[in-house]
Amino acid sequence: MVLRFEQQRLRQLERADLANKIRWVSQEDGDGAGYDILSFDHKGKERFLEVKTTVGSQTAPFYLTRNELSFSNERPKEFRICRLYDFSKTPKMFELAPPLEKLVRLSRYHLRRPSIEAS
Repeated sequence: MVLRFEQQRLRQLERADLANKIRWVSQEDGDGAGYDILSFDHKGKERFLEVKTTVGSQTAPFYLTRNELSFSNERPKEFRICRLYDFSKTPKMFELAPPLEKLVRLSRYHLRRPSIEAS
């Protein structure tokens, strides 16, 4: 859904060249890059999108890996969390931009893959 949204956004900006370059990195290369989708702004600058989806409301907690949080701090101008919510009914989306600590409450959990709960 986010991939198609980004492609459509760039085509509406008359940047079909960039729309065709968008990559679903987590599917093509595997998880671990710190983001899911590589997209672009209208000038061709990279946008790194981490998709977080819930069937719940926009305030439902979600998990970030330490790698995702670290990447968001390394590339704050380019990184965004795309928060999809009400996914099973009428999906809606908003973006969160770093510093994430100012937008959500982060709680550390020690799981098999170290992660952080954001709410």
